[in-house]
Amino acid sequence: MNASAAVFAILVALLLGAMIPGPSFVLVARNAISLSRRDGLATALGMGVGGIFFGGIALAGLYTLLLAVEWLYIALKIAGGLYLLYIASKIWRGASQPLSVDEGASADARNARKSFWVGLTTQLSNPKTAIWYGSIFAALLPQHPPLWCYIALPPLVFCIEAGWYTIVALGFSSRHPRELYLRARRWVDRVAACAIAALGLRLIFTAGKTGI
Repeated sequence: MNASAAVFAILVALLLGAMIPGPSFVLVARNAISLSRRDGLATALGMGVGGIFFGGIALAGLYTLLLAVEWLYIALKIAGGLYLLYIASKIWRGASQPLSVDEGASADARNARKSFWVGLTTQLSNPKTAIWYGSIFAALLPQHPPLWCYIALPPLVFCIEAGWYTIVALGFSSRHPRELYLRARRWVDRVAACAIAALGLRLIFTAGKTGI
């Protein structure tokens, strides 16, 4: 497989992986519905930057370190799981609080920055994503890729991650999804919190397993 075909295959694999519902999907959808389209897009941007990070460490071959140093991988999985539990607890506690959807307030730049950082830290909280990236890169990228691969792959990975979650944000920030959310906000938030908590607990309880 030549370098161009390998890069295309990597991008397709990453897109399919991003489309699998997980904590990133839940957070982008929830922020787009409950806060604003701008917050959803900021969260998507954070996911894209997280993709650049994982793509970079995969290109550097650092994912092999996580596989080789078992205690580090276990520690990262536990830390990631605890962070997801923290996010889930915040969503659960906020489910019963009153919410006023004010387009002017939700467009505040501070809210968008917060949404960006939540998206980025959530993306980075799952070390299994690093293994997923590393496995794809190791399986598909030539052993000695040309220089252009190192230059082109990070921004292309960003486009895949941020592009998919931008579609999610735009889809869930339209009027009808928001109206449905406001009518069932308490239960929607609690279901989202439970889904994120379940993923966090799964990370913690499988911390001793080094398989992908």
